[in-house]
Amino acid sequence: MGALDGIRVLSFNHFLSGPAAAQHLGDLGADVIAVEPLNGAFQRNWAVGNRFVDDTSVNHMTTGRNKRSIAVDLKAPAGLAAVKRLIATADVVMENFRPGTLDKLGLSEGDMRAVNPAIIYAATTGFGADGPYAKRPGQDVLLQAMSGLAAHTGSMEHGPVAVGSVPIDHHAAALTVAGIVAALFERERTGKARRVEVNMLQAAMDLQGESITAWMNGADRAGPRGSDGMANWFSPAPYGIYATTDGHVMISMSTPADLARALDLPDVAGFTATDGFERRGEVSRAVAFGMQRHSTQEASRKLQAAGVWHEVVQDYDALRQNPQAQHLKAFTEATTQGGSPMILLSHPVRYDGETPPVRLTPQPLGRQTREVLAEAGFSDGEIDALLAAGAVVETDRMRG
Repeated sequence: MGALDGIRVLSFNHFLSGPAAAQHLGDLGADVIAVEPLNGAFQRNWAVGNRFVDDTSVNHMTTGRNKRSIAVDLKAPAGLAAVKRLIATADVVMENFRPGTLDKLGLSEGDMRAVNPAIIYAATTGFGADGPYAKRPGQDVLLQAMSGLAAHTGSMEHGPVAVGSVPIDHHAAALTVAGIVAALFERERTGKARRVEVNMLQAAMDLQGESITAWMNGADRAGPRGSDGMANWFSPAPYGIYATTDGHVMISMSTPADLARALDLPDVAGFTATDGFERRGEVSRAVAFGMQRHSTQEASRKLQAAGVWHEVVQDYDALRQNPQAQHLKAFTEATTQGGSPMILLSHPVRYDGETPPVRLTPQPLGRQTREVLAEAGFSDGEIDALLAAGAVVETDRMRG
């Protein structure tokens, strides 16, 4: 049983943020129906690292669980009519196209509400429904540049860098889920059916709430990034990644005196906590000197003994052996349609100590087309006619 059992979601989503949000809803028990074009949504035909396992895109693995798939030609009148009959059965309709894309197909919010006034309509866009940037492509790394995330990542010595994952997409997905669940709760209480809007620009800003707020309110800074090994411009030293003889260690939220004791640094032994702010460069350079004299294991032992918060910098491979990740069952192992093993990230929230199960692994394109249409009241003859006309398809293919 899930919190959203009985809630039906139609997901007109592609790429990452929208599909990821729909997957979270599916994890919570919602009946999520991915409405895809006849050649499949983008994420099942394109893969990070160009990696497919048994023809299953790793992107489809990332966002495709706990969903049923129906493949429809929305440009065909019969396909459009079929989707409108599905909308009549839905609680939530989600999409993350550029503003106006679905309108051109006859599926504007108004068109949908004419069929079902009670739907929660959720749109995730790059920049919002209107405004001077509304038609721009909302892609994670571009938003990193615009929002200041790239400018505030890296070092003053070597310039800005992009975050190596896609945090804005994932944060936008989480905000979309929060908005939809809030809207469902309000509809239950008041009967009002809301439009939920999330845009990636504000998601990117929200992701940096602490540092943007400090900057806008006059916090002292020499530049947008840290220098002398500091991870940012606003924290007291030491705070960043420091090299050892055989690796790197992240140090966080410690006083200069703690580090002086741990690493035998007499030059900063008398520095106060305030000096950690006012003399960041001196402190950080001293810590870098002290760390480079030790192996990672030696440095970690000394820091641990001094009560200094730190972690060894590790790659993704270490996550499989991470004892806490294992305890939390942070990975779920499943099999592809072809029978090969695949590794999925588990749903990240627990409910009474339990993680929601994977009810459906990422499905083939249109696998549930007939099933979904039958549930919406289509007769076998009507479904056969739609399939024969090519307005819908049902396949065993993982990509189009």
